[in-house]
Amino acid sequence: MKKLVKGIVDFRNNVRPGVRETFAKLALGQSPDALFIGCSDSRVAVNVFASTDPGDLFVVRNVGNLVPPSGDGATSDHESEAAAIEFALEALKVSHIVVCGHSECGAMQALVKGRESLSSPNLKSWLQFGEVDLSKVKACPQVDTSLALHDQLSQFNVLNQLEHLKTYPLVRERLEKGELQLHAWWFELRQAEVYAFDKNQEKFTPFDEEIGQRILARLN
Repeated sequence: MKKLVKGIVDFRNNVRPGVRETFAKLALGQSPDALFIGCSDSRVAVNVFASTDPGDLFVVRNVGNLVPPSGDGATSDHESEAAAIEFALEALKVSHIVVCGHSECGAMQALVKGRESLSSPNLKSWLQFGEVDLSKVKACPQVDTSLALHDQLSQFNVLNQLEHLKTYPLVRERLEKGELQLHAWWFELRQAEVYAFDKNQEKFTPFDEEIGQRILARLN
């Protein structure tokens, strides 16, 4: 908390004069082109590893970067994530949704140990949206089997959440029209390395210049 307080004072004294004009423009409205769904983990800072500025991303963060499936074909029992998806697509007209997981995720470690062993009722309930048969994870050719099981699950989970996104009619409609693209990213903490799921190779690949150019080519 001390760092937060000192940081705000530093922002006011040293940073604010240089960004005040930027925020004055943003006060008139936002126009991000991507919805970023990431984990609440304090170590996962998309503004750092993606070099983003205010106004670039519409961000949803929750435990485990989970997307509850659409409950009845239109809505979800967990309204926060559903509302964010609706707002991003209908109001902000985003053309990209990124789901980003990460290594050493506490949510994934809890799922490996078994969700039922958790004593926190809300966390136990929430993690149902990341729970899968671990044998499927181990057999999945799209994840790196050299990783620890919880990290394999983390990569699998990112791909699974993309499937959950497709249960939303708004998402399906825009995908079918070619107005929306889904992206799977994974952040490896120890090496500070971002991986993107490469559809050509069918695996998570370091987000180098070649991968970046390949993704950019699909945006044109």
